[in-house]
Amino acid sequence: MKTTPTLKTSAAIVLAWAAISALGALQTYSDNLRNGIAGDYPTLLATWFIEYAVPLMLLSAVLTNALARWPHLIEKPRHVLALFVGLVLLFQPAQWLYIAWLRDYLHIASFADLRQLLHKMLLVGWFTTTGTFAAILALHYRRQATERELAWQRTQTDVLNLRLALEEQRMLALRAQLEPHFLFNALSAISALVRSGDKPVALGGIGRLSDLLRYALAASVTNTATVAAELGFVRDYLDLQRLRYGDRLQVSIDGDGDLLHHVECPPLLLQPLIENALRHDLDCHEGASDISLSFRQCDGQLLISVANAANPQVSPNPGAGLGLANTRDRLRLMHPAASLQAGLRDGRFVAEVRLPLADGD
Repeated sequence: MKTTPTLKTSAAIVLAWAAISALGALQTYSDNLRNGIAGDYPTLLATWFIEYAVPLMLLSAVLTNALARWPHLIEKPRHVLALFVGLVLLFQPAQWLYIAWLRDYLHIASFADLRQLLHKMLLVGWFTTTGTFAAILALHYRRQATERELAWQRTQTDVLNLRLALEEQRMLALRAQLEPHFLFNALSAISALVRSGDKPVALGGIGRLSDLLRYALAASVTNTATVAAELGFVRDYLDLQRLRYGDRLQVSIDGDGDLLHHVECPPLLLQPLIENALRHDLDCHEGASDISLSFRQCDGQLLISVANAANPQVSPNPGAGLGLANTRDRLRLMHPAASLQAGLRDGRFVAEVRLPLADGD
């Protein structure tokens, strides 16, 4: 529903016509002085205000209200023309009669008096009426443009908020998939120890699992972590997995340095990559693993590579199919330049993460 003009708009109209009256009275006063006619400026100002400003303020208020309530009146050019013609036919005669009444011109004794009155009135008000109409029309169009701009901005803000809400829900859904998956794998490693009868080692594994879950719980309520913290989490995770795999679990880590403390990444980034390597390496044969984790800086990015041997004669373990897909999605949500590429390279399966470095790194 369109709102009527505010008090601020009405005050602006009054001030504008008061200023015009002041200038008009000043011009008349100056002309009278040049012609040797004595004049009183306050009286001239009152005359200008009463004769011209009052009816035009009334016209401005009526037009502003009408256009605010019924904007279809000027939807098309022919509507604008029709409105202007109607305004001239209705307002202009009313203004003439009003001025004639104030100046005591309505005493008409003959046809000559009537013709003289019409001649005087025809010279009054055309410019001011047309100017008022044009000004109100321009203000209305400007108000409409401002309202459309504000509506567009509100729409964009609503769309952005909706997208952020959807992305947040998507992130929560991805984490909800990731964390139970990790938990079940960790519990599987400990349960294998319990079944084997090695209870002291199993109890140690439960303590390590508690530390891992504490980190995972903290990560679940944050949007970013440092690569160094993630690497520390992976080391603890590998220690837990060694309870299951023993000496078969062999992982080399290269490039661990101070830079990792200053690079942000999604929480629980590295663990799914390592888990994926374990699942497609150790779980597919009886020998030792050959997994490498490396970090290096290249072209303003941190490259994280997780690689494991890919034996074409061994049937791969399909796993749950969540690790790489979730990691790729979470990287995309964190930063458009972050990415994950995975595939076979020189007989090894390589998962490579690219993280943008901050300007100061």
